[in-house]
Amino acid sequence: MLYKHLFLFGGSPPFTLNMAKQFVIKASTNDSVSILFVERDGWEQYMPRYTQALEDLGLNGFYYLPLPSTPIEKVVDCLKNSSGIIIGGGDTNLYADYIVETSISNTIKERYDLGIPVAGFSAGALISPEFCIISPKDNEQNEFQFRKGLGLISDVLIAVHFTQWNDETHLRNSVNKFNNHLNYGIDENTCVYFLNGHLESIEGKGVYSLENDIIRKIN
Repeated sequence: MLYKHLFLFGGSPPFTLNMAKQFVIKASTNDSVSILFVERDGWEQYMPRYTQALEDLGLNGFYYLPLPSTPIEKVVDCLKNSSGIIIGGGDTNLYADYIVETSISNTIKERYDLGIPVAGFSAGALISPEFCIISPKDNEQNEFQFRKGLGLISDVLIAVHFTQWNDETHLRNSVNKFNNHLNYGIDENTCVYFLNGHLESIEGKGVYSLENDIIRKIN
């Protein structure tokens, strides 16, 4: 049986310590790890935030894939030869535009289904479920938005920067819109790890869930 591994972080990198160890274990082959991110000035100096914790554990090969300047064909080729996939943070709608709404999404899903670990930070976490739920604090229109996600997990709603953005109202709106879904508000410096689509473990500051109209801390 193939095991599917998804690491969702509530904020920016780096990896939390134990989740870095778990990611390296799942990705431990001779192939490189792909890092997908929306391109911005100075991105080269920012990449060690993603890689340093993994390098400290012996993982040394990386494909840096800035979007949209990297041709989709190159992105797909790198993903097909990767032992792990990292999706960065930034403008969530741009991540959905450049990844979910292209053939890149199909390759990520195929690799994930084959047991290649996927890690998403902030925007990367938000686009990972079936539905990408976007906070008013995360778009220029300052409104609740939702759009198609990668579909790596189903029936799960994710909110990020939860305590830092004071985003309880956003999580409530998400649950009202998509009832009968599990829901998790993830703090910065926090990771939730899903094994085969089910919450397996948590590391970090805090994860919250709306249950019976009450926000509860679940770790």
